[in-house]
Parts: sequence; structure tokens; C-alpha cells
Amino acid sequence: MVRTAALSGLSGTALPRQIADAYLEDLIALDPITGSFLGVRECDTRLPDFSPAGRADAAALIRGALARLDVAERIPGAKEEVERRCARLLRERLTAELAVYEADEELRTVSNTHSPIHAIRDVFSVMPTDSTADWEAVAERLRAVPAAVEGYRECLALGLKRELYGGPHTTGVFVGQLTEWAGDGTGWFEEFVAPGPDSLRAELETAACGATAALAALRDWMREEYAPLVADAPDVVGRERYALWSRFFNGTDLDLGEAYAYGWSEYHRLLGEMCAEAERVLPGAESPWAALRHLDEQGTHIEGVEEVRAWLQGLMDEAIEAIDGTHFELAERVRKVEARIAPEGGAAAPYYFPPSEDFSRPGTTWLPTMGRTRFPVYDLVSTWYHEGVPGHHLQLAQWVHKASSLSRYQSTVGWVSANCEGWALYAERLMDELGFLTDPERRLGHLDAQMMRAVRVIIDIGMHLEMAIPADSAFHPGERWTPGLAEEFFRAHSGRPAEFVSSELTRYLSMPGQAIGYKLGERAWLLGRENARRHHGESFDLKAWHMAALSLGSLGLDDLVDELSKL
Repeated sequence: MVRTAALSGLSGTALPRQIADAYLEDLIALDPITGSFLGVRECDTRLPDFSPAGRADAAALIRGALARLDVAERIPGAKEEVERRCARLLRERLTAELAVYEADEELRTVSNTHSPIHAIRDVFSVMPTDSTADWEAVAERLRAVPAAVEGYRECLALGLKRELYGGPHTTGVFVGQLTEWAGDGTGWFEEFVAPGPDSLRAELETAACGATAALAALRDWMREEYAPLVADAPDVVGRERYALWSRFFNGTDLDLGEAYAYGWSEYHRLLGEMCAEAERVLPGAESPWAALRHLDEQGTHIEGVEEVRAWLQGLMDEAIEAIDGTHFELAERVRKVEARIAPEGGAAAPYYFPPSEDFSRPGTTWLPTMGRTRFPVYDLVSTWYHEGVPGHHLQLAQWVHKASSLSRYQSTVGWVSANCEGWALYAERLMDELGFLTDPERRLGHLDAQMMRAVRVIIDIGMHLEMAIPADSAFHPGERWTPGLAEEFFRAHSGRPAEFVSSELTRYLSMPGQAIGYKLGERAWLLGRENARRHHGESFDLKAWHMAALSLGSLGLDDLVDELSKL
């Protein structure tokens, strides 16, 4: 039975922000992982019900919130700007989430980055472990892992029954991840509890072994039963499913043909810039990627895992000092962000976790090392402007900071992927505009990162919709995109290691429509800024615009351009 105590306890005159926050309170009751990320300590002993019944409860909660919102939007106070904007986001997000549920997409959620199993592992990495009481919570949550894993398996089993299949390629990669996490004698959970107190040693080890056994059992089931049944399923999703997921990740119904053409136009623009910058790095280089390979060997680099973590921390600290007071106005608690090394066995891309609501846990950037100990600088600088400052950290931490004037929902879970990734990519470009990337190595690395986002638009739409490669392209002209051609194209137009490219392709296959939001989101932010600049003329204040924009909370792309243009 779904628990909707907060929603059901609202009066008939509740306004949209009250509806949104009551929904979040009830969501936390259903999803303690969300609660832990927000810093709600009472959640730290539990895990969600990932079974079909648990998913049905989450959908019922959404329907209840939308029904209350229907009433709230007819109340005069709902027309106030802060209420209207919250209602706009809440309706768009809940409608998109419900559409995904009603399409039974959760019955075939297999991914190398985003699945219930990844969420389970991630939440342990943000749990406090400073006291015996903290470790007691860890032990209790570990004991909840087998039931949570079994609930997820039940969803996949129901998907098999209904012939709703995860992609075979992604399934194979996920089985490999489960194998690595389960370990050979000592798994990830056993390693996680190793620093625990001696007084809880036996309890922690027993609980960790049980959690590892659950992963191993899921791995065996997926390898022996699931994988053979999905072996002939397509890895791509087709137009109808792609449009559904594109709406979810971008917060709008995109013209996919126009987006595909835009990806190609950005590809050609960036290729010209990269060729010019490559000449500064390695005169006479046959291509920008030859210059990047040269930097892999001869360029500036950091030796050592702890050394690169410290270097990334310094890069973010320096960025904060440089932009605070000049291009942004940052609250003291927003100024703190940490660089950390990601646990082994995950995907290759760096990522960011926002701070807890009370900022007792700061925002954190995470670097997967993929077994490396030597790190070229050229591909880290722009990436950490994206993940940290002024990218994800400034936006998401600012939302948390502004919770009292937004709503708790807007400042935490009510976010649109393309809005956030678009801001982070805008942040990379902004640092280039502000003169932080004059060094040829760093600037070529920045352009390579931009090119990767343009390539994402081309291949994500191209392979899932099996679109034609332009007839005037030098790459397989006129052929239809396939995952194999997508990986070949990506490898030919990226300075990233082969294992990174493979990991990224798996992510695009399992999260259709998400990868296009970086470039399309950046376009929305740039258009909103240009519209505001045109409106204000010489009186346009970039710092004021940045802070007003970062205090809006999240919005889908169409709504975002509309709101940014008014600032």
C-alpha cells in the first residue's frame, strides 16, 4: 500500500509548492535512497522496494500528486510567479515519469550506470561512517540488500514474461559489472565494511557477505536465464520508445530530425576549431586526434591516484576564487566541493553528487580511474569545470541553498537532465569565454569534450532511430546508423581511451535520449542568455543573470528558454 501521509494531510487550499513538497516527503518514505542522498538520516537503514508492487506504489503516488495539482492550479494564489514555476516543473516531471512507468520501461531497465543495483551501491558511498551508530546503520541497510535485489529481479522476470527485453549488449556489460562487484572471495561490500569498528566486525562481515551473495545470485540468473532470452532483441529502442525517453530526459517533445541536423552542424563547426587548435599543439598534425594522442604521451600529466584527486580539488578551489564576486555571487556553503576517486567497477565517465540538504555532506565530484595511475591534464580541466565549478556543483548546490524560496522538491529531486547537463556544458564554454583555456593543451581538450557532445547527438539519435548518414559525409555516406558504426565514428572523433568510448556507447544504448541533452541543453542556455542580453542591451549584467538563472530551479528545455529570456 502506498504511503501518502503528507499529500493526504494537505488542506483543500494547498498551493503547488506545498503539493510538491508533500509529494517529496511521501516519495522519501517509498524511496529511502533518495532520502539518504538528501541527508535524511532516518532513511539510512532501509532500501526501496524495487519489485513490481513497489513500482506500482510509486506510480500511485504520482497520480495522487497530479490530482492534487489539478485542484491547486485553480486557486488564485497559484498564479504567483514562484507557485506557477513550481507547478510547471512538477506537472512536467510527474507526467514524464508516469509515462515511463505506464510504458513498462522499468521492467527492462538494464544499464551500466543507472539501475536499481547501481543506486544501491551508490547510496553506501554517501552514507556517514564516522561513528559506531553510523556503522550500525550500514549493517542494517546491508541486510536489506537481498530483498531489494530480488525485487529488481522480479521486475526483469515480469519483463521477460511480457516480452519486454533489455538490450543484449548492455546485459552482457551489466553481468560483467556484477561479476566484478561480487568479487572472487571478497566483493565490493566486504571491502566497503573493512574500515568498520571491531565491535561490529562480525555483524558487518555477515551482512556484507549476504549482500554480495545477492549480487552473485542476480549475476547467475541474468547470465543463465535472462541473457539467453534477450540475445536476439535489438540493442536500439526505435522511434516510439526514443521519443518517450527523450521527453523524460529533456523535458520537452523535441523535433528529432532538427536535433540530428544540429548535431551535424556543431560537428562541422567544432572540427574546424579543433584543426586550428591542433596546429598550436603539434604543428603539421594529420588530425586533431593525432595531436591528442601526442598529448597522451608527451603532454602535461599527473602521476598517481591521490595526486590527481588533490590536483582536481585544487582546480576547483582555484576556479571558485577566480569567479566568486566577479561572475557569480556564491554563498559560503556553496563554495565547498570535494574531489573524490570513484569506486572501482563502475562506468568510465566522471560524475557529481549534490550536497545533502543541510550541507553537512558537501557536493562531490568523482573520478573513475579505470585502473590508471597516469592522467593527462588536457581532458581533465574542462571536465572538472563541467562536473564541479562552475558546472554541476554551482547549479545543484545553489538550488539546495535556495530551497526556502523555491521548494524542497525544486531544489532536490525535481530536475531535468538536459537542464543540468546543458548548464554544465555552458559552464565549460563560459570558462573558455572568460579566458581560462588559453593554454593550447587545455583548449584542445575542451574542444574535444565539446566534440564528444556533438557526436552524442548524432549517434544517439542516429542509431536508435536508424537514420541515414548524410550523403556528403566522409564516413559511410548514405548508410543507416548501427551501434557498430556509432562506436566506430565515436572512436574516430574522440581523444578518449577505447574503454571510455565502449562504456559511453553502452550508456547511450541503455539511456536513450539522455546523451543528446548536453548539447541541446547548452543551446537552450545560450539562447536564453542571448535573449536576455538583447532585451537589456548595455545594461545586461552577466553576474546578476547567472545568479538569477541558477536560482530558478530546474525546467524542461522549452520552459527554460522562456524563463531565462525574461531575466
